[in-house]
Amino acid sequence: MTENNGYEVVVVGAGAAGLSAALVLGRSRRRTLVVDAGEPRNAPSAHMQGYLSRDGMSPAEFLAVGREEIARYGVELVRDRVVDVAREGDFAAVLASGRTVRARHLVIATGLTDELPPVPGLAERFGRDVVHCPYCHGWEVRDLPTGVLATSPLSVHQALMVTQWSKDVRLFLHEVGEAELTDQDLRRLATAGVTVVPGEVAGLVTAGDRLTGVRLADGTVHEREVLYAAPRAVPHNDLLIRLGAELRETPFGSYPVIDERGLTTVPGLWAAGNASGFAEQVINAASRGYRAGAAINGELLMADLDDAS
Repeated sequence: MTENNGYEVVVVGAGAAGLSAALVLGRSRRRTLVVDAGEPRNAPSAHMQGYLSRDGMSPAEFLAVGREEIARYGVELVRDRVVDVAREGDFAAVLASGRTVRARHLVIATGLTDELPPVPGLAERFGRDVVHCPYCHGWEVRDLPTGVLATSPLSVHQALMVTQWSKDVRLFLHEVGEAELTDQDLRRLATAGVTVVPGEVAGLVTAGDRLTGVRLADGTVHEREVLYAAPRAVPHNDLLIRLGAELRETPFGSYPVIDERGLTTVPGLWAAGNASGFAEQVINAASRGYRAGAAINGELLMADLDDAS
């Protein structure tokens, strides 16, 4: 290893998971580098909810505080992107800047990208009055006329969940045919008071930079102030694939097989946050990062003791 490019741990991604792992490693006196491409998943949201003591904090502020915290413990952070990675004894990560860094352990905390349905106007309002998670946004949009955009049979479950926050819910079938709804679906929707609206959604109606309605392809407009739309998750798993990590297929993409600490099937290769699973909220991602960081410190300690004995 060279003095400038050799680390005990390189963390790829500086969201909640990556920063949390780096914080634990820095406090454990491990020479750690964090490589951050600056593309957090929750950037469209003005606030994050459900994180005890940080409820309502903006994602940008949360990450800024995290970067300040890891710097106190000597963790290096560079704004760059890992474009290639290989295992050559240690891990070798090639950055977009041309620099190659090496590490004994590698943490992949690259998250995922939310791909929204191609409905005109949807992306522009995402994170405001077009939302995807009632646990993230439900309280803020409670009791408003609400729509749910159905893009798969799983959207029925989403519509049923949303009724905990609003009793005026319409399920726009959009990409789901009426025949795809089971008898149980129809019973539950009726019991929950959800109105089922057949037909394709053609766009959104706004006034004064606020959502006011959902327009169908036949021109019909349904007055709505909130629309839930489930994105398609695209996990950033290319580095894991290049290193030969085993993946598992889920309805929400391919994620690495990991143990309870976050270790993949490749020794020394770890995954945390949304790189390890679709449903990791910010607080869960931070927990995953913490657990991985503590486990890595233990692995390094025991390996060094064994080498020295």
